[in-house]
Amino acid sequence: MKLSLAIAVLALAFPSAISAQDSTAVSSNGKYPNTFSSGSANVSPFTQKSKRFNDWSVSVGAGVPLVQSADLTSIKNGNGKNLFGYSAYISIDKAITHAFGINLQYDRGETRQGWFNTKDAAPADASKYQQVAGRTQYDAISILGDINFSNLLRRVDNHSPYRWALHGYAGIGTLAYKAYQKDETGQRLMTEIKPFKLGSFFGQAGAGLKFKVNRRLDIEGRLMYVMTGDDEFDGGGAQYSAVNQREEQVSDNFFNATLGVSLKLGKHESHLMWHDPLQEIYYKLDVLANKNQDIEVCKKGDADNDGVCDDWDRQLDTPAGARVDGAGVALDTDLDGVIDLYDKCVTVPGPVENNGCPTATPTGPVTDDTRTLEGIEFDLNSDRILPSNTPILNNAVSYINSSNGAYNVVGATDTRASDAYNQKLSERRANSVKSYLVKNGVESTKLNAIGKGEKDLKYPECDPATKCPEWKNRANRRVYFEAK
Repeated sequence: MKLSLAIAVLALAFPSAISAQDSTAVSSNGKYPNTFSSGSANVSPFTQKSKRFNDWSVSVGAGVPLVQSADLTSIKNGNGKNLFGYSAYISIDKAITHAFGINLQYDRGETRQGWFNTKDAAPADASKYQQVAGRTQYDAISILGDINFSNLLRRVDNHSPYRWALHGYAGIGTLAYKAYQKDETGQRLMTEIKPFKLGSFFGQAGAGLKFKVNRRLDIEGRLMYVMTGDDEFDGGGAQYSAVNQREEQVSDNFFNATLGVSLKLGKHESHLMWHDPLQEIYYKLDVLANKNQDIEVCKKGDADNDGVCDDWDRQLDTPAGARVDGAGVALDTDLDGVIDLYDKCVTVPGPVENNGCPTATPTGPVTDDTRTLEGIEFDLNSDRILPSNTPILNNAVSYINSSNGAYNVVGATDTRASDAYNQKLSERRANSVKSYLVKNGVESTKLNAIGKGEKDLKYPECDPATKCPEWKNRANRRVYFEAK
């Protein structure tokens, strides 16, 4: 009955979890913000071709099994002492969505139960008090459903990064074991069950708490309840043996407390199970829009008409025409206190009273045309120029061709990954932009590509990246221009 209940819980949980799909593409129209942009963003359905997340991992762990529901138990109630066994597991984990995954898991361990440890000598009066000990060596292979409750139930208006996640597990498998019994006459094998037999199926369910150490490694503590469906697992012998007649137990079950690590595989920066479920909203919006259905995009409206719904807009009075980040805040590229809409020198900081331009510059007077030299942002771990950035770069082509100066094309990254990797990535970004400008008519002698890696952060407080929301990290992943 317990096994049937576990299967039913898993069956009910699967549809609700699988319906939480994800959207990952980011590009051009600036209508829907998301955690991967600080400016323009477009949303398209999640596909394997466009995915930007890892979805495979390998987990290993070890722990202590304690037989709880049996005629011979590991937990004593005033008689003898607690007996601790050992266990270990390894699993291959596949994330289906940000809230549901499937794990193929192998467990091996040994439980110890009864009145004394089978590794110790039996008491001389063991037969008098019917003091017997049990020891069970087991191997198990199971398929587990993995529900990420933290993602499934997380508030979608919570934009802050998180590093803890509560998981629930349930599944079935095949169990093989050898159960030994020991008394004053010695130790002997009582029951042996081989795998893939009709009577060797079992179920297990439980919960785990994960902590994200970094993009590659998670630590997890689990507590699982294993339902063997077998009254001979504890070493008590046949169903009607003297030991198994003492209690009214009909099956031998045990707890298994483990501590393990998960290694996330793949080339991408983040794992699907740590993906912000806010993306689910945009997937559904996009799917409905493609079906030409009438939808209510913003429940509370968009008071300042900046393309960011008031539900999560942090600046509800954005001036008309101002470019905004994913949180609805007007962009200030050079961080001089003058938003880009009013800044006459977008990429060069200057005082408010001078319209954001420096009072004097070594490169000559600054004109309104300087606004054409805006910087562009990049997706995580990418040097690909997004379609939304081509108008900015085309303006830069016109301005540079009409000027007599030369310019540095400066690439930068956020603080994820190593310094060496980020340095190379920033150089690729700078060269990608330079190549685009040259292909569109700019003389190569006017441009010099420079990579500054993670040493040139627009938001210095984002070191490490986990301190900041994703829109700030995206703003750090950029290429901008400076006069030589």
